[in-house]
Amino acid sequence: MPLPFADGFLGIQHFTPPWDVFFLPLFNLLTLLYRVLFTDLAIAIIVFTIIVRFALWPLFVRQIRSQKEMQRMQPLVREIQRKHKGNRQKVAEETMALYREHGVSQFGGCLPLVLQMPILIALYSVLNRISSVVSYTAPDNLKQQFTQFLASNPAITAVAGSPNHYHIPVSGSCTVPPDFTAFLPLNCQLIDPLKFSAGQTVDTTVGWLFNLDLARVDQVFSVMLFGFTISALAILTGIFQFVQAKMTSPRPNPDDPTASTATTMIYIFPVMMVLWGSFLPSGLILYYGVLTLILIVQQFMLMGWGNLFPLFGWQPKWAPTPADAPLKRLKADDERGPRDKTNGRDDRPQATNGPGSAPGSTRQQPRSGSRRRRGRRR
Repeated sequence: MPLPFADGFLGIQHFTPPWDVFFLPLFNLLTLLYRVLFTDLAIAIIVFTIIVRFALWPLFVRQIRSQKEMQRMQPLVREIQRKHKGNRQKVAEETMALYREHGVSQFGGCLPLVLQMPILIALYSVLNRISSVVSYTAPDNLKQQFTQFLASNPAITAVAGSPNHYHIPVSGSCTVPPDFTAFLPLNCQLIDPLKFSAGQTVDTTVGWLFNLDLARVDQVFSVMLFGFTISALAILTGIFQFVQAKMTSPRPNPDDPTASTATTMIYIFPVMMVLWGSFLPSGLILYYGVLTLILIVQQFMLMGWGNLFPLFGWQPKWAPTPADAPLKRLKADDERGPRDKTNGRDDRPQATNGPGSAPGSTRQQPRSGSRRRRGRRR
């Protein structure tokens, strides 16, 4: 019996494990949204992104909770760093002991992210493939073979005005050299109900976005500057990325050498997104923008505004400064015994055996040199 989404399953004619285990379900899902439900590639990408993000919701919740717990422990980590300043080995040992005390894994937020990576990489390929446009530059050792391959497959045509970009057909032979699998016809990896008919193509132009072509670099909401295409869509996505990263960023800590690196990355990734907008298809930029906006909403549902504010000195009244409850060292609490663990003071009356007091009786000692203030607990 054929495996799900394997070669021969419901008409799939090309399957390459293990990569296609992630790729084929996503590719068929996006095709379903485009062909059956919306016939609009932009709306299909938006709905597709929402479905995938909420399917990953359990992993995302675990990742955010782990990050939030690590942030709440930062005051204790800073205390260790100040106490053992200059002794990195001691700082590392004490920090790991602190994590063990509180049952927190230092890498607890990494596992959900690692599990998501194959899916996110597959999404990139899905969005490229559904547009029927392939970007490919043959290396020197394959240039001759690539020229012969194009000559033997006239249905593969160059995209006008876009060097190294090619239109791939929706149907045709599913036997291609291993080095050129990106040029497989679309139908080779679609199940029978979703296969395109002869002559059908994917319309990558979106009318309600002023005829933006999702298969090409943004030519609608962009300007040329110093030879680069500066896309407004990419700038908006970069802003979303900055907000999303700032919400989960650790608070500034001069004693932590990694804090400056984390702060720098908050600004680097949005700038990189603007640069990517100069050569990536606008459909991918649209996907990243919608994805990041969903991440912001999901993070807000779990942790509010996080550490987004103050933002360049601006602290709005409707977004108060986050006040995470400071954690206590568990071992230190145990050593205090019955004393108050909140402020380290014993609020119970002290037993005294002074003159005039019976053994075992209690009497509150008056403060010497000062009068007791009313309305304040001592």
